[in-house]
Amino acid sequence: MSVGLVIVSHSERLAAGVAELAVQMAPDVKVVPAGGLPGGEVGTDFDKVSAALSDADTGSGVVLLYDLGSAQMTAELAVESLGDPTSAVVADAPLVEGAVAAAVEAQGGKDREAVARAAVGAGVGSDVEQQPVAATGESIIEEIELRNEVGLHARPAALLARSLAGLQADVRVRAGDAEADAASVLGLMGLGARKGDRITLVATGTDAGTAVQRVLDLVDQNFGE
Repeated sequence: MSVGLVIVSHSERLAAGVAELAVQMAPDVKVVPAGGLPGGEVGTDFDKVSAALSDADTGSGVVLLYDLGSAQMTAELAVESLGDPTSAVVADAPLVEGAVAAAVEAQGGKDREAVARAAVGAGVGSDVEQQPVAATGESIIEEIELRNEVGLHARPAALLARSLAGLQADVRVRAGDAEADAASVLGLMGLGARKGDRITLVATGTDAGTAVQRVLDLVDQNFGE
């Protein structure tokens, strides 16, 4: 089972919206919103967050994300009150970007620490994601034309990133002068690649061929659109 997520917000609707977006990116991940007070007023509620923690934990642990300061305190208190506080962690991350990055990482089967790092890393910025990495071994390079209507927007980017889960491959995607890690949804979206644009895949590692083929299959299928 994958790591679960809890979205702690002062607003019930904000928490629900972020959870809805994250699930679109990672449909197999349990994402539970915990927003607002029981009467729907703005605030955070310990019991609601505790219940969300229990609901989100399918056996692989939980990562919590929050919007504002007191939401962090409520989230941390709920974690400290668990029978096993090490089963959950509060991530200091941007709420929306962090939730998306964490959800995709969890969908790929990563453990709690890796999911939390992905959330926190989403706040580092695209500059880091777009730094080329040193190539190791022989690279497989493939140029592709995006034919789906909206290019590498959120859902196709999530599909592409998820398709590489579990592979021993470093895959970079180039669009013009920009480059992103293919495992990063936010990095791929940051490329701004649209229909008709040509992107270049550069893959290295043991599973480089499989990785490139998976991406080619997605492009051939127009990312299911």
